[in-house]
Amino acid sequence: MKAFDFIKLLRRNFIFTTVLVLTGLNSIYAQKAIPESADFWSDYPAEELADFLCARMSDEELLAQILMFGWAGAEPSELLNQWVLDRGLGSVKVFGWNTDNTELVAKSVASLQKKSQSRRFKIPLFVATDQEGGWIRHVKGDTSDTPGNMAIGASAYPIDSYYSGYYISREIRALGINMNFAPTVDIYTNLNSTVIGPRSFGSNPEYVGELGASFVSGTMDAGVIPTAKHFPGHGDTGLDSHGALPRIDIDYNTLLNRELVPFKYLIAEKIPAIMSGHLSFPQIKSNGEPASLSKTFLTDILRNELHYEGLIITDDMMMNGATMYAGSLSRAFRLAIEAGNDIVISSTTAHLQESLWTSNLALMKSSTDFKQTVERAARRVILYKLNYFRSSNAAPLYPEVDKLKDLIPDKEGQKFFLAQACRSITAYKSGTLPYKPAEGERILLAGQNQFPEFFTQAHERYPNAAEFKYDYEMGPNQADWMSNNIESTARGFDTIIICVANERSAMIARRLERTGKRVIVMSVLAPVPVLNFTWADTILLGYSYSPYTFKALFAALDGDFAPKGMLPLYK
Repeated sequence: MKAFDFIKLLRRNFIFTTVLVLTGLNSIYAQKAIPESADFWSDYPAEELADFLCARMSDEELLAQILMFGWAGAEPSELLNQWVLDRGLGSVKVFGWNTDNTELVAKSVASLQKKSQSRRFKIPLFVATDQEGGWIRHVKGDTSDTPGNMAIGASAYPIDSYYSGYYISREIRALGINMNFAPTVDIYTNLNSTVIGPRSFGSNPEYVGELGASFVSGTMDAGVIPTAKHFPGHGDTGLDSHGALPRIDIDYNTLLNRELVPFKYLIAEKIPAIMSGHLSFPQIKSNGEPASLSKTFLTDILRNELHYEGLIITDDMMMNGATMYAGSLSRAFRLAIEAGNDIVISSTTAHLQESLWTSNLALMKSSTDFKQTVERAARRVILYKLNYFRSSNAAPLYPEVDKLKDLIPDKEGQKFFLAQACRSITAYKSGTLPYKPAEGERILLAGQNQFPEFFTQAHERYPNAAEFKYDYEMGPNQADWMSNNIESTARGFDTIIICVANERSAMIARRLERTGKRVIVMSVLAPVPVLNFTWADTILLGYSYSPYTFKALFAALDGDFAPKGMLPLYK
C-alpha cells in the first residue's frame, strides 16, 4: 500500500470512529431521562419538558389545565382558590365587575399564582382580561381610559396601534396580567351593529389586518400575550352573542376574502392566541353550529387551511350563543374541546362537582379519542407557558404592589394617548370651525351624566355655558321627554354643543333641528347615528368617551389644531 493511500485509510477510520463516538454521546444524552423531581421551572428544552409534564399529569390535571374561570367579586372567591390549589386550574380571567382597586387586583393575582406554585409541577396561571382600549376596559381603577380602536382607524397610523397595544399592556403587565383578549379585528361591516361599533378599527379588511398586527406587536413587546377576536368575524351582525346566537348569512368566498383577511395578517405575524366566537354561518355549516363549537371552523379552516399554530380560546361559554345551541353547559364544553379549542372560558367559576367537570372527566376515562384531544390541548397550553414564562419579558408572577402608583397610569402612555386622540378627531362637517363665540353669546352644553369630562373640558373653553344633562341609557319614554325638554330649553340659547353617544342621544339631538339655532355635534363611540345630520352646523367625531378624546374634541373646536382624522367606515 502506498503511503498516500495509507494516510487516506487512517483518515477515514478516524472520521468513522469520531462519528461513532459522537453518535453514542448524543444517544446517551437523548436517552437521559428527565428526573421525576422535575417541574415547570427545571432547565430542560421546552418541547421535552412539555412531554414530560403531560405524561405525568392525571386526567384531572390535564382537564383543569385547559379551563379558564373568572371571578365576579372584588377578590377571587374561595371556590376559585380551590380550583387553583386543589385542581390545578390552568387559567383565570379578571372581569370588569369589581376592578376599580388596581392594588387589590395585583394582590389577588399574586395570591393565585402562589397557590399555583404550591402544586407539584408548579405550572403558573395564564391571567387574562379584556383591555381592548376605548369602550372595553375591564380593569379600571387607575388604568388609562384610551381613545380605542376606531380612533386608531381614524388616524390610520399603524404606529398609533402599536403604541396603544404597548402602553395598555405595560399597565396590565404591572398587575401580573399576562394575557389580553385584544385586539378586536372584527370588520365593521354592519353599520347598524351595536355590539362591535367603536371596538373595530373600521370597515376596510386590509386596514383592520394591518392595524391589528401593529397592536399585536406592541402588546408582545410589552410582555403580554395578545389574543385576536372574534374568529371568524363578528362585524356583520347586529346581534350580541351574549344574549343569542348571531347568524351571519355569507358564503365561504365572502368569509375568506373579507372576515378572514385580518386573521390572515395576524397568523402571518405569528399571533399567539385567537378567540373563537359564538357565531353561526348557515351557508357554511347548515346545522347552525357556532364557530366556537365547530371542528369545521377551528380545525379544518383555522388550523388546516390558514395554518394557524397558536392557542385557540373560546369566548365566554356562559353566553347564550354557545349554550343555546349545545343544550347544556357541560355539552357546550365538550363540543368546544372536540372542535379544537385549547382553553375553554367560563366567566362564572364552576362548582367543584358541576357537570361540565364531572361529565367531561368521565368521558376522558371512557373515550381514548377525547382524552387524546384534551392531552393535545393541555400540551399546547403548557408548551406556550414554558416558552413565555421562562423568557425574559414575561409579566411578573408576583407584581410589586408598592410600585403600582409609578406604573399606572403609564406616564409616557398619558402623553401618547392625548396625541393619538388629537390625530383621530374627524371634522365630518366643518361649519363654524374653529368656533369662536361672539361676546355675550349664550351657549348650552348638552351631554350625558355619565360623561363628566365633556362638561369639564367645555367649561375650560366656555366658562359661562349652561348645562343640560341626560342619561346614557334611556328608555323610549324618558328619551321622548328629554327631546321635548331640550327643544324648549334650547330656544333660550344661541349655540348648542351636544354630545351624541348612541341612538337615544341622537334622538334628543334631532329635536334641535326645529330650533333654528347653531348646533355643534360631538359624536363619541360609533358615529353612525350622526352621519345623516345634514342640518347640524358642525360635526366632530371622537370615537370614545375617554378624557383624552373630550380634551381633543374641544381643542379642535377651539382651533388649537386642524382635525385630520378620516371616517374609517364605508357609508
